[in-house]
Amino acid sequence: MKKVFLLFLVAGLIISIQAQDTDYLQDFEFVVTRVKKDYPGYLDKVNENNISQIEDLESDLRKKLHQFPDSCVYYLKAYTDWFKDHHLRISQNNLPKIKGKGQEIEKKYGSFDFDELFSRTESIEGIWRGYRGNFAITKDNGKNYVGIAIEFPGYEKNQIMFEAIDLGNNEFDLISYRDYRHYQPENEKGSLHQNQSVFEIHDDTRFVRQSEDLKADLSFFLSYIPQYPNGLNTYSVAQNLSDSTFYLRIPGFYSSLANDLVLKHWDEIIARPNLIIDIRNNGGGQDEYYEELAGLIYTNPYENKGVEWYSTGGIVADWEASIKNGEIKEGYEESSIALLESMKKNIGGFVLNPNYDNEELMVRDTIYQYPKKVGIIINGRNASSAEQFLLTAKQSAKVTLFGNENSAGVLDYSNCTQKKSPSGKYNLYLPATRSRRLPENPIDNIGIAPDIIIPLEPKEQLFNRLDDWVYFVKYYLE
Repeated sequence: MKKVFLLFLVAGLIISIQAQDTDYLQDFEFVVTRVKKDYPGYLDKVNENNISQIEDLESDLRKKLHQFPDSCVYYLKAYTDWFKDHHLRISQNNLPKIKGKGQEIEKKYGSFDFDELFSRTESIEGIWRGYRGNFAITKDNGKNYVGIAIEFPGYEKNQIMFEAIDLGNNEFDLISYRDYRHYQPENEKGSLHQNQSVFEIHDDTRFVRQSEDLKADLSFFLSYIPQYPNGLNTYSVAQNLSDSTFYLRIPGFYSSLANDLVLKHWDEIIARPNLIIDIRNNGGGQDEYYEELAGLIYTNPYENKGVEWYSTGGIVADWEASIKNGEIKEGYEESSIALLESMKKNIGGFVLNPNYDNEELMVRDTIYQYPKKVGIIINGRNASSAEQFLLTAKQSAKVTLFGNENSAGVLDYSNCTQKKSPSGKYNLYLPATRSRRLPENPIDNIGIAPDIIIPLEPKEQLFNRLDDWVYFVKYYLE
């Protein structure tokens, strides 16, 4: 009987592995097929000189998937990375919890004394608060501590979030169980700061010791400058630097923020001869959200190449599904239908959006007297629509770009759609348009260079503060 049971167990394991292997191969073939058929850069980047490279890569990745199916996400990324286009990419989905199938680790902690830990003001033990929620840290055994969820998204109450090993001098080795990694262990570092009232997970996030004053905790949390920053804390700023110079920091074009700030401070801006536009860490968004900025700094007619849409069966199907499911942004329904009809008539080619002015020369009605000089501060995190803004701005006689590195170089193929793989575990982000600048003036993997090099160390964390880069540009313009 034991032998029969063992045979069934082995057979079941083989079937499970084969099913898993098939799932991952389906995901891989899905990505390869969509890229070959629907990526607008495929025919530009794959030619007779390198087609053997991509074919060899496909073959090699299929073999690796058979051997190591659990590493599927890395092989999918290896495939899309070959095209050197950061708009073409793979992400992993946070799937619902599958308990009892070995997909995740869910450690639970028995109990702890909240009030006793709340009173702790020294060492790593205590109750900690972050921007997502709060958790407790208590001593587990010897030199080890454990972080336990109280109210924290992605974790059940009393679920262990991490283990910490005390290295001395307020430094800790961490074994983290992140929800978005399905609670699989990951090695990290942590440390205490500000008289042990701040706990940082290095290069990631920070927490403050919880008190009875929520406002004070959040104020402390937001104003504290991390010692091990993640480089993502950049907030909008609009203020006078002097009688001669106005300053705007625009961290993104994902909303009407830039347009709103320009309109709100219009009188102050056009009363001064100098304007600084700081777009460091601005990763793009949508071109319409820098329209007021573009009009403000305009001096002469300029090239406006725009994009053309790749018309394939897959992209047409994507558009039809988006329209049918009501996923089109309000106010864009008619233009989306018109674009779809144009694509249907030109399968296999590129089409212009019939709803937009596709003239290559942009002419505006007004040239404003002020500002006379515009300094734009850039860095290597500027991408996509932020780079399109820079291409527009550079054609103004008022504009000088400042920085110490080129922009990211992520612009030639854009307007991504997100598609789930057959297993639902991964997303493929697939561009649908190609810039009309190509092939003469590519930006991808090249970027846009500053006109003036700032000879100062870059700041990782900008928050809402002014730094020495801002004053360098101020003095240069004045």
